[in-house]
Amino acid sequence: MDRPLDKLPLDRVKWPLFAFLASAAMLAAAHAFEHFLYLAPCPLCYVQREIYWGSGAIAIIGIFANWRGAPPRLMSTFCLLLGVTFFAGAGVATYHSLVEWKILPAPATCAAGSAHLSGDIWEQLGKRQAIPSCDKPMWYLFGLTMANYNALASLVFGAASLFAALRPLRTDTANETGAEAEAA
Repeated sequence: MDRPLDKLPLDRVKWPLFAFLASAAMLAAAHAFEHFLYLAPCPLCYVQREIYWGSGAIAIIGIFANWRGAPPRLMSTFCLLLGVTFFAGAGVATYHSLVEWKILPAPATCAAGSAHLSGDIWEQLGKRQAIPSCDKPMWYLFGLTMANYNALASLVFGAASLFAALRPLRTDTANETGAEAEAA
């Protein structure tokens, strides 16, 4: 009997590729918000991006290790590292969310102000630019901010990484395929 989770591509061999694609997608979305919607990131946003860069690097190393025939235990280690990295990202994003909700104080690196670049960029290169404050979200969707969505996504990616690390590899055997054919 197949369970719904058995259909997911979450095993220690395949997960690093999906983790890399997830990290790349999150970074692409962050850069799209910055460059197309002109939403400048605050210092905590940059920390969250650095975590995705780190998880992407771990995932690439895991992909190449698998390609070179890494043993299952090493692949589980890569998935565990990805899980720790994603949970660290969830922690930073949760902290950022609590700062936005004014529950926790913003770190000293978060300044008040807003960054808006307009006109001739070459003239503005020598001038000081204001850094957006970490406690003033610049974007909402259904009442949630980017930091809120990032915390949720990082939790899902972290849980998937742990699931992949602890899940045994699924292999179809001739007996299983024959039994399934007879049952149909």
